[in-house]
Amino acid sequence: MMRCPNCNSKDIGKIGSHQFYCWGCFIELSVNGDKMSVYQVEEDGTLSSLDDLFFEEEVSHIHEHVN
Repeated sequence: MMRCPNCNSKDIGKIGSHQFYCWGCFIELSVNGDKMSVYQVEEDGTLSSLDDLFFEEEVSHIHEHVN
């Protein structure tokens, strides 16, 4: 079961083939190969990267639960 790296919620929805959305804290997650990226959805619908807030080890560890 996938958990949100931001709020630890299990309430994750799939919005694309490699994209997920957390209903707990309203962030978007994108999985590309071995890398997960985390984005904040802005009011105008654009995405702002939050990757710099997460350690590389932590993001890689979370990706293991996606597969």
